[in-house]
Amino acid sequence: MSGRISFLLTFVLVLCALSVVNAHYQSRRLFIELERAQAQARQLDIEWAQLQLDQSTLGKHSRIEFNARRDLRMVPVSPTSTQYLTMGDK
Repeated sequence: MSGRISFLLTFVLVLCALSVVNAHYQSRRLFIELERAQAQARQLDIEWAQLQLDQSTLGKHSRIEFNARRDLRMVPVSPTSTQYLTMGDK
């Protein structure tokens, strides 16, 4: 009878040891996954900050005006080149 109890206790001990090893492995795997996700979040934050900087730079009026003059050959409106339309005149 004591042989059976000894075998049963040994079997339970081996199962507990395997459970601890499995829990440790899962913990390590989840920690690595967490580290990767945090690194990706940091990278996305950097990219977001760069995009915000680019947007603020590209949206400045002086840059838009410069590009309009250079690329589209636009000129500022002057009173001499402005035509006014009124409803009563024909």
